[in-house]
Amino acid sequence: MNPTVDIIYKYFPNLTAIQKSQFEKLAEVYPFWNDQINVISRKDIESLYLKHVLHSLAIAKFVQELAPGTRILDVGTGGGFPGIPLAILFPEVQFHLVDSIGKKIKVVRGVAEAIGLTNVEADHIRAEQLDYTYDFVVSRAVTRLGDFAPWIRNKFEKKDKNGIPNGILYLKGGDLKEEIKESRLKAELHPLTSYFEEDFFDTKYVVYVPM
Repeated sequence: MNPTVDIIYKYFPNLTAIQKSQFEKLAEVYPFWNDQINVISRKDIESLYLKHVLHSLAIAKFVQELAPGTRILDVGTGGGFPGIPLAILFPEVQFHLVDSIGKKIKVVRGVAEAIGLTNVEADHIRAEQLDYTYDFVVSRAVTRLGDFAPWIRNKFEKKDKNGIPNGILYLKGGDLKEEIKESRLKAELHPLTSYFEEDFFDTKYVVYVPM
């Protein structure tokens, strides 16, 4: 039995009618786009709300609140994760979703338009080529942390406007001790089992790196 949108409501009970509608529409929009441009495996599309949407929202459980006007870069967004679910949850935050594969950005734009997201910009570009700065950079296990950090090292606003300092919010699973040691980053591991009770999250973390 694959979870429906109700799993989102279970952990985020105070959504507006607009947010609920946008989350519900993901169940139609992603299969439509996935049939044309494969961004999610067929097995995983059936677990969309658990493995992609709720997983993305672990970042929201960690940060809790974001100030209006906060700017977030999603690197290697793929089909729009974690950026799209976070953009639904934080309508007053600006999201810039980038990927080096153009057809994935086509999906992101299609999904954002279909559900009426106005706070998402999507570009076919590598993170290293960007000239903008952001409060946070989010990503979902695109590469090892030591390789990821140089791509976005100079992409952060100097002034903090949220409850935690600006930095990287990285979704990753497994034993990360060696990877963090190798990266030489001052990273904090926050287990997703602190937020969600489903077995899927047993070995997964939000990795927070203040920059």
